This record gives sequence, C-alpha cells and structure tokens, in this order.
Amino acid sequence: MTVNRLQGGQLDRAKTLNFSFDGMHYQGFEGDTLASALLANGVRLMGRSFKYHRPRGPLTAGSEEPNALVELREGAFKEPNTRATTVELFDGLVAHSQNRWPSLAFDALGINDRFSSFLSAGFYYKTFMWPKKFWEKVYEPAIRRAAGLGHLSMQPDPDQYDKGFLYADLLIVGAGPAGLAAALVAGRAGRSVILADEDFRLGGRLNAERFTLDDAPASAWVDTTVAELNGLANVRLMTRTTVLGAFDHGVYAALERNTDHLAAAAPNQTRQTLWRIYADHTLLAAGATERPIAFENNDRPGIMLAGAMRAYANRWASAVGQRVAVFSNNDDGLRTAADLTAAGVTVVAVIDTRQGDAVVDTRGKLGLSAIQVRRSDGRLEWIDCDALGVSGGWNPNVHLTCHQRGRPVWDSDLHAFVAGDELPVGMSVAGAAAGKMSTAAALADGAYRASQALGGSLELPKLPEAEDLACAPDATLRVDHGAGRAWIDQQNDVTVKDVKLSHQEGFISVEHLKRYTTLGMATDQGKTANVLGLAVMAEMTGKGIADTGTTMFRPPYTPVAIGAWAGRSRDGEFKPTRLTPSHRWAVEHKATFVEVGNWLRAQWFTQPGETHWRQSVDREVINVRQNVGVCDVTTLGKIDVQGADAAQFLNKVYANGFVKLAVGRTRYGLMLREDGIAMDDGTAARLADDHFVVTTTTANAVAVYRHMEFVRQCLCPGMDVQLISTTEAWAQYAVAGPQSRALLQRIVDPDYDLSNEGFPFMACANITVCGGLRARLFRISFSGEMAYELAVPTRYGDALMRRLMDVGRDLGVMPYGTEALGVLRIEKGHAAGNELNGTTTALNLGLGRMVAQAKDSIGRVLANREVLAADTRRLVGFVPLDGNDSLLGGMHLMGADAVANAANDQGWLTSACYSPHVGSSIALGYLENAESRLGEHMRAVSPLEGLDVKVKVVSAHFVDPEGERLRG
Repeated sequence: MTVNRLQGGQLDRAKTLNFSFDGMHYQGFEGDTLASALLANGVRLMGRSFKYHRPRGPLTAGSEEPNALVELREGAFKEPNTRATTVELFDGLVAHSQNRWPSLAFDALGINDRFSSFLSAGFYYKTFMWPKKFWEKVYEPAIRRAAGLGHLSMQPDPDQYDKGFLYADLLIVGAGPAGLAAALVAGRAGRSVILADEDFRLGGRLNAERFTLDDAPASAWVDTTVAELNGLANVRLMTRTTVLGAFDHGVYAALERNTDHLAAAAPNQTRQTLWRIYADHTLLAAGATERPIAFENNDRPGIMLAGAMRAYANRWASAVGQRVAVFSNNDDGLRTAADLTAAGVTVVAVIDTRQGDAVVDTRGKLGLSAIQVRRSDGRLEWIDCDALGVSGGWNPNVHLTCHQRGRPVWDSDLHAFVAGDELPVGMSVAGAAAGKMSTAAALADGAYRASQALGGSLELPKLPEAEDLACAPDATLRVDHGAGRAWIDQQNDVTVKDVKLSHQEGFISVEHLKRYTTLGMATDQGKTANVLGLAVMAEMTGKGIADTGTTMFRPPYTPVAIGAWAGRSRDGEFKPTRLTPSHRWAVEHKATFVEVGNWLRAQWFTQPGETHWRQSVDREVINVRQNVGVCDVTTLGKIDVQGADAAQFLNKVYANGFVKLAVGRTRYGLMLREDGIAMDDGTAARLADDHFVVTTTTANAVAVYRHMEFVRQCLCPGMDVQLISTTEAWAQYAVAGPQSRALLQRIVDPDYDLSNEGFPFMACANITVCGGLRARLFRISFSGEMAYELAVPTRYGDALMRRLMDVGRDLGVMPYGTEALGVLRIEKGHAAGNELNGTTTALNLGLGRMVAQAKDSIGRVLANREVLAADTRRLVGFVPLDGNDSLLGGMHLMGADAVANAANDQGWLTSACYSPHVGSSIALGYLENAESRLGEHMRAVSPLEGLDVKVKVVSAHFVDPEGERLRG
C-alpha cells in the first residue's frame, strides 16, 4: 500500500512495477528509484550501520548515500552494497537489506550499540595489540567475519563488461542547469561535446524543484533543451554515466551503466562500459551536495537532508512521512517546507538556527517519532513527527578538481570548500560546483565558462529567467546538548565524540583524523560527513576550518564493480592470448594447452586410450627418440640482424665470438647482462655476410630485443646495423628424431641437399619447400636427436603442419608438446628458463669457456668478478636411488647425513621430470663442487612438500653424452 504517495512527480503512472524488499512485495512506477518506491510504501528502515548496527534509512536521494545500501538481484547476479537511492526500479526487482541478522527489524548485532563506549575510535588499534599470539588465531578471524556489509554470491559474474574510447572538444561533467547551458553553447557552435550525468534523467536539481523557468515548469525547459541537444550530431548525451576520475593529459574515466535498469540484459549485451575519454577541455558542472547538521541521535530512519526530502516529493511524488519537520541554517531548507506544504504534506515545525532555535535530540526505535527542540530562550520541547528534513548548507562537488593533487580552498561565505587554482590541465568549474548556488547564476556561469574554455568567441544563448536567491547558510554545523551521540559519518558510525577523542589523543591533522576515526573512509567517501568532521576538529584546535584543511579526494568518485575495471579481460580473455600457427590443427588433435607468457602452446596431445597426461608425454618422448616428432616452436624470439657491422654487433652482445662464423652456419650463443649474470641463450644463424637470424628463449624474447636495441642505439650508435623482431613473421617447427631427415626430404624441394655432408649439424640456409614456398632451415637440436627447425611465412604455418603429418605417417611422425619438449631437453642436459633464472653465471652453467676473454662483450668484465669466479656451483644431473621416488624442481640438496636446514644447503634442483629413457625421475640442478662429486649420494629435500629423497649425482647428459645422434 503506497501510504506516502503524492500527486504529480516525474513518473509514468501507467506503468506499474512490482518489486520485493526482504521478501515483502510492493509496487512502484516507472521513473521511481528503489528508495523512492519504498518511501512511498511507508518503508523508512532500509539498512544497518557498519559498526554499531544502528537502524538507518536513506539520508540522501543520490549517489552520496551512506545508509540505504542493499543487495540487488539473486543467485550469480547478486550485487551487494548498491545504493537504493540510485537504483532504477524495474518490474521484478528483488532487493534485500544487508549487514543484519536475523532480520532488518531485529538485528542481533545491534547489541554492539550497547557497548559503544568500549568501541570508540581507535578501539581496534588499542585492543588487538595484545596478547600478540592471539592475532592470527583469534583476532584476525573474528575481524574478518565481522568485516564487510553485503555478501557475494561466490559464483562467477555472469554479466559482460566492456571498455571504450571517446574523444571530444569539450567534456561536460554534470547535466544540471550549468551543464545544459554549456552544452547549448558548445553544441550550437559545432564543437564536439560529451555531456555525461550519473542520473537516468538529465536536468540535475531542476528535476527536484517546483520553481519555474520563463514561467514554465523547470522540467519543461530541460525537455526542450535535451531535445535540441539530441538533434545535434556533434553532441553525445550520456545518461547513467559517472565520470569517475581525472587523469593526466586530459584523460577521464567514465562508467556507463547500460543494463542495470533492466530486469535482464539481452544476450551479449554489455552491463557496464568503462570509457576512457580524451577531452581538449573539460567543464566540471557536477553541482553540490547538501550536508547535515550534527545533533544527538540525528541518524534515525526518517531523518534526511532537506533537499533530498524535497526531491522525493517533487520528482518522485514520495513523502518521507505524514508529519514532517524541517531543521535548517539557510533559506534552502525553508524552500523544502514550502514545497512539502504545496504537495499536501503536513509540516509541523520549521526550526531555523538563524532564529536561535535548534533540534537537540530525537526519539524512535526503528524510525523517527519525535524531535526535541531548544528554543532561543532555552526552552526545550518535544514535537511529534515521523520525518525531519535537515539542511546545513551545500558543499560544491569539487572531487575531480583534486584528482591530480589540487587542493580545494575554504569559502567563508558558503561555509564550504570550493575548487582551488590548481586544476587539471584544460579543466574549468561552473555552476554550483563553483559556488554559484542560484539557478540563474548556474545557467549564466555554465554558458560563460563553456565559451571561455573554447576560445571565448562563442555566442551565448538567451537563457530563461530563473530564481536568483543566494543560499548562504550560517555557520551552524552541529548542536551541543547533553552527553548523547551526534553522528557525523553515518555509514562508519563516526560521532562528534570520536573526533574529539582523536584530538585528545594527538591525532589532529586531517590525514590522521581520517584514519584514526575512519571518517570519510566509507563507500560514499565522506561526501556528507567530511566538512562536519573538520568543523569539530577546527573547533577543538581553535584554528578554523580554513587552517585545519581537508583530505585529498581520489578516484573513483563512486564505487565501481570490479568487473567493470576488468572489462572483457576475464576467463580466457583475462589477458591477450597469442596463438601459434598450428593452434587450429592442435585443437583438432585433442591438444591440452598451457599459457607460456602470452602464448597458448600445446602441452601434449591425447590419443585414444590415454587416461593420464604422463601416458601422452611418455609416448611423445619415446617417439622422438625412435621415429620423428614435430613441435611448434614459433614462440621462440626471432630477431633479424642486418648491416655491414652485424657480425661485430653480435660479437658485442654475445659472450662468445661471431665475427668468424661462416655464412650458412649457426652458432649457439650466451648473452650476459652488464653485471655478468647469464641473461639468455639462443642461436645466431648467418644467412649472408650482413644478415643474421637470432633466436631467443620464448620467455626472454621481449627483454632480449629491448636489450639489443639499447646496445645498438646507446652503446654502439656508430655501427651499421639494424634490428627487427620477426617472431610473428615466421612459423617455425622443430622436426626431431632419427627419421627427421627422411621426413624433410619429402617436402624440401629437390634442389637442396640434406645429406649429412651437404647439410651438417649447425648448418642453415634459405630454401624452398613444397614446390617453391620460401623457407629457412636450421640444423639445430634441443632434444639430443638429429633435428632441424623449419620456418615458413606465418600464413603457411597451419598448412605446413598438416603436410608434415600427412607425408610422414609411414615414418611414425607424431606431434609433441611443451611437456615432452621439456623432458627431451632435461634428458640432454640443456639449460632453459629454470636454469637462467637471473642469478646464475656462465660458470654455473658449465659454459665458462664461452665467455671469450680476447674480445669485448657486454658483461665480460663483471663476469670475472672474484665473488662470481669463486662460486663452485655447477649444473649436473640427479637420479633417485629408489626409482619409485619423484623429484621436484626447487628441492634443496643436503649431505647424506646432514640436518635439513639452510646452513647445510649445498644447492638446488632447477628442473625435474620423469624420463621414459632412464625409467625414473631425473633432474638438473646446481651443486657445490659438482665436477668432483659425480657418483656421490645425497638427499633432495622439500620441507614444503614433506619430501626427503636419496639421490645420486650424475652427468647432466642422460642421453647420448657424446652427441653422436644429433650429428648423425
């Protein structure tokens, strides 16, 4: 039953909407918010406060709301901590109150309010310090259980989010009178304009007022203006869009809510879009936020800001109560009394601080029932009422002016902070946000500021006649009376006493006050509370608010769903994914994929009958050893190095020599950092006197290219050498195994001799395949078997994979993935990323002789440091004495009888796997004095995994230590 529904308002009464709150069913109209519809149905109690669980109703009618936070929808779509004051009503909406148990009317944790004297500001800091051992087992779990307001569904968010980019000559933040006037000026001049407002109806406070513009309702002028702007192709109107933050170079973040007002989004429809707006100029016309007055028990449901009460009556035709009082320190509060009376609401009292009167206390359990008034002569009287509108003046919304560390300044006439001179580049402020509090002043200021921002020569429109009354409040922001609690930050339960306690305990700077009391740290960021708190602190210090100062505002302006920050970057699209040329073929052949950097690589290929990944990997490894396997190695970094000084350049960046490398030959290279630590290994193939192709490990592709460019540009600027990354330009496949030559001979054009004599180990050449397709062939091996790497232009990568599999069927060709690749390289003793971890040297790797001392190279000098030369750890192999034991990378090496601790640590395992060749786990690792310890028995331990395995030190080369296979 809509007991508090009034006549009029901006509602479509032909569209009745059904909704529920805490299981009770109600009705509203299209155009309602959840808060306005609940108030119309006589529901004032909508939430509980965070700390004391005190009953609360809406304080405001906008996004600054601290109290009426609810959970919307159900199941995976549930969203906690949503402001009922901004939720558009739709048919079938389901909402629940939060932060209460078992019900909103009877909350067991309301007992906290009885112990408020023990839970004052700083309680947590003082209480949970002792005994120290209680923190982890007692205090922290209890605090975590009590923390938070709403509840997550604990299910994946089913909604979709997106991001976008917009550009404008002028971005206008706020579509009240100043914003609309500014848009008219810039739009009519043909400038590109974005007008953004967080409301679903443009007009700002004009929608909440009964006064006229040009003798017509203010809403009529809004409708006419919006219609004109909609007809301009250069103007973009963005309703339901909050500008969240101001960033460098004229960049602004804005959140557009596309479907939050709908019962259900259409398939593939984006719920919210996070826009990055690039603006040459920005006009902040975000209006102002009314502030309350602090007095005892000023937080009961039914007590709200007078401007909000006026908005509910004029825009949403909802009365907060049947008998209403107004408490104000300015004329704007009196306007509320007049509008309510005109709407048929009984106003039982108007209390004006300028007349010496004040509200000092209230009554009511779950809602306001009476107020106590102190008259100018000191008399106290109780007045029965069920709603109280409070107006302590208005604070300009200057938040975005401070996002680049600009500080607002105190205006003693408004008793509020206004924007200072340090504005973001290209920003100006207009209307109520600039302290122009009358409608006429806001209209004129918006038009003028837009013209000035865009050059000063734009024609100003004829503006409607509007009210032009100043709204300067007196200085009353709180009322002293008795020993009760007067609330400042209603969401975080911060009182006047808390601020005074902060002062008494030495926390007097505004930054310390905020953190000690949690003032302004709630989801509303203190929009209605900060000035009150500062006023109390200023009174205590005797400095005045101007000297006390204010804390900084920071993005976002209002809370944002985490999904909106992520956009489409979730699940498989969490980050950009690069696919290898054979990806589609791999999907068709049941590959399991693994992320390697941004690449998605085939990890293994499951065949029928295989139920465990090890079966697949063992089969692939054995097949490479016995027949032939093909692996997509496109992800290896590939860098073309060209120029007359290409060889000299590689001589500089690699520790070993490249000047004498013959054309048609490839050399394994070791790259050091400037501090002498091994950076990367790879190969450099010389295709011509002035042309090399360098390969890097997948993980270091970007870092190596960046390093080489630094050397070229900064250390060797005089060299004739150019670099270009060609990783994406060539699809590259490792073809490995005894039958690898036979397989390649079936696709390499007959002009090229692939015999051992014609194309020996470490040879390279430009060739053609499959009847003339250009390709590159390198005879290099990462597996220990005779092997090649064949590269073709990327567009032919998929076709090449299919051709290799087709022509090699009788040779036993099979694909193999990264897991088998790792097993093969560990069996051969090849170092990879686990061994090149940024702490190891060429000596550690057993590659000390590769650091040529007869030439200069990056890292050579520091690689000879005494401390590095004295490091006796070398890369060797390990096998468990019991073949059934498993080895893990990261296990530490201890003497056979040593206690497993850091003092006895002699090294660690870097890489481990099961080797089908050896028939047990094997590992590579660094061990002190390893060269003289082959055959020694040790222990590999992992306290984290609870493992202690007896191992034998062996050669790092488990397969073909003499290298006969790869040279065959």
